[in-house]
Amino acid sequence: MTLRFGGIDPNTGKDESPMVWVDDEEKELVLQGWKPGEPLLTKIGSTEWVPGHSAGIPDHENVTRIPLRMAGIIRKALDDAERAGLLGDAEAGPQVGGPSGAEG
Repeated sequence: MTLRFGGIDPNTGKDESPMVWVDDEEKELVLQGWKPGEPLLTKIGSTEWVPGHSAGIPDHENVTRIPLRMAGIIRKALDDAERAGLLGDAEAGPQVGGPSGAEG
């Protein structure tokens, strides 16, 4: 496994370290962040985000919270992966559909 370090939260403290990597071999973005609380897990797990797709978080998946201030770091990691020719089929673009989760 080859991991390219993408960056660390610029406001990280000694005991916190949200980080981003690109896994060259698996062609994946790897994120380290904060564990979500129960309210967030409940909201995510009980909402049908994509019509016709099962609600919930499968046992083999997880949710991680990343601060928005890391957006530039995540973009850079994706740009680095693209320059390395790792995106391939991932360039199909984001899935669109379902509620945004915004309440109001």
